[in-house]
Amino acid sequence: MSAARGRQAESGPRFTEQVEAVLWASRALVGIAAASVAEVEDVVTVPHLRILVMVDTRGPLNLGAVAETLGVNPSNASRAVDRLIKVGLLDRRDAAEDRRNLTLTLTTAGHELVDRVSTHRREAISAVLERMTPEDRDALASALRRFAAAAGEPIDGDVLTLLWPPAR
Repeated sequence: MSAARGRQAESGPRFTEQVEAVLWASRALVGIAAASVAEVEDVVTVPHLRILVMVDTRGPLNLGAVAETLGVNPSNASRAVDRLIKVGLLDRRDAAEDRRNLTLTLTTAGHELVDRVSTHRREAISAVLERMTPEDRDALASALRRFAAAAGEPIDGDVLTLLWPPAR
């Protein structure tokens, strides 16, 4: 198919219906995510939670990686990290390979907070999926894997990464 013909197909009524269907689903997922964040909003902000999730899903990170992934100035990332350290959710240590760098890891409380948010989301998503047929669930899971891959998301089974994609 030529590029011009592909663009033409993407502007038709079927494509518009597909976009609308994804928007409807995204509203449901954002509602689930917002409800899970509301459970911890007295402890962290959404950007702070994003940092915790990054460290949880990607392993120990340095401050530069946090700033780059968030797409923020290193001083902004440093302030956010400092707050998370102060409330006991992140730990900062000298990197083993280079003491000039710091490595950020989750504390036990940090792991518990991320787990609490993830559990809330999994339970809410499970409740929705239980109202679907097994065949529809299989089709949805397959389509969402392909959607996430097309969006550049890591396909690691963690729902949180779908909400906070890496900076591009």
